[in-house]
Amino acid sequence: MKRFFLLLLNIWKQKLKIYFLAAWIGAGMGIFLLAPSYDYISSRERNADPISSIEFVIGQFAEVMTGQINQNNLILFYAEIGALLGLLSLGFYQVLHKRLVDLDALKAELDKDLPTIIRQGEGPLLEFKSTLRWDLQEQRVNRSLEGVVLKTLAGFFNSHVGGTLLIGVADNGEIVGLEQDFQTLKKSDQDGFEQTLITAIAENLGADLCRFVHILFHRIDNKDVCRVIVSPALRPVFLNIANTPKFFVRTGGGTRDLNIQEALDYVAGRWKSLK
Repeated sequence: MKRFFLLLLNIWKQKLKIYFLAAWIGAGMGIFLLAPSYDYISSRERNADPISSIEFVIGQFAEVMTGQINQNNLILFYAEIGALLGLLSLGFYQVLHKRLVDLDALKAELDKDLPTIIRQGEGPLLEFKSTLRWDLQEQRVNRSLEGVVLKTLAGFFNSHVGGTLLIGVADNGEIVGLEQDFQTLKKSDQDGFEQTLITAIAENLGADLCRFVHILFHRIDNKDVCRVIVSPALRPVFLNIANTPKFFVRTGGGTRDLNIQEALDYVAGRWKSLK
């Protein structure tokens, strides 16, 4: 536990350094950009023959660097405004950058040819499941198979990059299709399948995670295949198994649960802004 808190403390130190730097850069922009701009505009309004803008900026810079600032100068005010703008800009950049990265990753995934993906086989970012709830060996509905699918999704949610789950494809890449799964649903079609899967995610992993899931259907060899594209979650995702929360991650081409210490270390590194 001590190691966990030390890691969090180190993460926050690094973040504070970044925020401090952003504030200083913003303050500098306030002093050397906002203040001279306002003062220059004011001087032009007062003086019919003002000095050039370059001369004015150089003069302002010299005053700041030598400490010869007029007592009526609002330089501190501009520094505060600039620092605030710097912090706000950093916050906006983080949000927009994260969104752009997610959109680029989703577009790259959508651009991939599905048959080509299947031929590549399973890996850290790709897994196959034959069915959602239909047991092919016992030829009956087996709800425990949904847990296997949810375990894989939890592993993708907890990863740094997400992943793709193909339902209706056997481990060897054979196209099984979703027809038998469809027959187990009240609404025996793609919409019913998607609703069932989204409901399972919301009830077992968290409704807030549904927005990180994109479900598509493809027709291959006259059979339906469900393509579930999972983006990384903003929080740790746990799956309750026998009333015990389990933390799953992707390792190689599979998914495994971590023990408590492993999970703490993983969470500290994966969600650096987690309080």
